[in-house]
Amino acid sequence: MARRAPRPLGKSIAALTEQLAPRTTLADAQRAWPAAAGAMMAKYAMPTAERGGTLTITCRSSTWAQELDLMAPELVAKLNGLIGEGRITALRCVATQSRSWAVAET
Repeated sequence: MARRAPRPLGKSIAALTEQLAPRTTLADAQRAWPAAAGAMMAKYAMPTAERGGTLTITCRSSTWAQELDLMAPELVAKLNGLIGEGRITALRCVATQSRSWAVAET
């Protein structure tokens, strides 16, 4: 039987995106970050590096970096629950004025 309408493209794109996504701890953490941290926090902080289980979170300000430092055990647990137990062991929070953030504020 022939199809009368085109197939939705969404499923194909989602499958292709999943297939092409890097298989690294950093990439997995970046994908899981909004769910682990929440929309508000994800707006002001993002994972930018990972080394030996320590995930570096670049924050929009030192205030956000300090908040994340205080929440680190909870965030590590949430991230590990989403990407696989034991992959993230610690957070390192740094404050920087990202170029993309500076553009968004003007």
